[in-house]
Amino acid sequence: MNVLAWLKRDLRIHDHPALGQAAEMGAILPLYIVEPEYWALPDTSARQWEFTAECLTDLRRDLAGLGAPLIVRVGDAVDVLDRLCRQNRISRIISHEETGNLWTFARDRRVAAWARQAGIEWKELPQSGVVRRLAGRDGWARRRDSFTVQPQVPAPIALTPVAGVEPGVIPTARALRLGEDRCAHRQTGGRQHGLLAMESFLTKRGEPYRAAMSSPLTGERACSRLSPYLAMGALSGRETAQATTARLAERPGGRWPGALASFQSRLAWRDHFMQKLEDEPQIEVRCLHRAAETLRPRDPDATRLAAWDAGETGLPFVDACMRYLAATGWLNFRMRAMVTSVASYHLWLDWRATGPVLARRFTDYEPGIHWPQVQMQSGTTGINTPRIYNPVKQGQDQDPTGAFTRRWLPELAEVPDAFVQTPWRWEGARGLLGRRYPEPLVDVAAAGRAARDAVFSLRKVAPRAEIVEIIERHASRADPRFVNDRAPRRRAQVASAQLSLGL
Repeated sequence: MNVLAWLKRDLRIHDHPALGQAAEMGAILPLYIVEPEYWALPDTSARQWEFTAECLTDLRRDLAGLGAPLIVRVGDAVDVLDRLCRQNRISRIISHEETGNLWTFARDRRVAAWARQAGIEWKELPQSGVVRRLAGRDGWARRRDSFTVQPQVPAPIALTPVAGVEPGVIPTARALRLGEDRCAHRQTGGRQHGLLAMESFLTKRGEPYRAAMSSPLTGERACSRLSPYLAMGALSGRETAQATTARLAERPGGRWPGALASFQSRLAWRDHFMQKLEDEPQIEVRCLHRAAETLRPRDPDATRLAAWDAGETGLPFVDACMRYLAATGWLNFRMRAMVTSVASYHLWLDWRATGPVLARRFTDYEPGIHWPQVQMQSGTTGINTPRIYNPVKQGQDQDPTGAFTRRWLPELAEVPDAFVQTPWRWEGARGLLGRRYPEPLVDVAAAGRAARDAVFSLRKVAPRAEIVEIIERHASRADPRFVNDRAPRRRAQVASAQLSLGL
């Protein structure tokens, strides 16, 4: 029997349940489809494609070593699958379940309809702790943990290829007509780079993880930096969790036990947030808390949005973080929360305008984490206490000497440390602001107060029944890693735990 293994965001051969099952069924055709329509979406980018292409290059080498070439085709998924199945007498497709954006959800529905009509069996297997068609959150954590501790699926010893299929070329970003996207300090894709990052984090870099993750200065090294490899599936979540457990079993000294335990919790939170989008795909486009639909103008202030995107708001720490993100494709979690909070509260921009900007900047864009987090940081979930970050205080706390801020805002090189986060208070501001660096778009304190009043006024009139429904469907349950938020009166406690996600 010939079987087609459809690879999506699972670009590895190790701990790959779909590839393992396909290898047992007969001759295999491992396929990756490059879908131009997907790569033209507002939440995708050239930097993401280039990382993906590097992962595909690694995967092609690994599959060749097993005897089966990676087949790459460019086009619509239904058209590509239909053609390959007819040409190669394939009646079975196997792949992993995917929690992607609304576009991939719609594409999978089209593929399912085609497969039924064509008489093709399409089998989808879980590759993470995310559970499809989940009725409610009770017991979810146990199911997730059960999957995580199951033995990893070893890479096949050898594969029998479907003969006579041209491998195809992995296209460049230019060939896909993707816009220019300079990202000089982007991480390099591919499983080998992911394994190196995991080894260095678990044995060297990760010891100060707990204390160092909040600042972009220290988080760049102390955070795991595994998120893009997990997002593209060059590493599996299960192998990452089990490697962390194995490292804990070595009983390392110093700060290692706390650091590794914190990282384990964040891996669990990763699945928790992905489960939210799996359960309600509309989170990408619709406020979880329906009353929040009228909170902000749907048409954002174009000037504020462009300034925030470019790192030109006049709020130094925000601008430094946005420029850093543009140059690296990564930002530590606390700063992701801050730049979203400032955009949503101080600049009063709708999350549906700012969310795609961040999504295409992140090399590690994971829709299941991104959209629930963007909503949570924007105060539109109804169950999380709004956290309105003060960007001045964050800069003073996380970059006390101004080293990070000045690195990305060289315009502020001459500003003294005491004023680097508030250059408008510096006596030399007249020669700087409005010339080499912009005046602040808003008064931080006044904008924060106005946003707080608006958000809490909305929450006071929120229908209790809707809040209960959201909690039952999306909130975490009692667990050592999670807060018990099963009742509305506890929802204020949810935010503190859910804001701690960061890899």
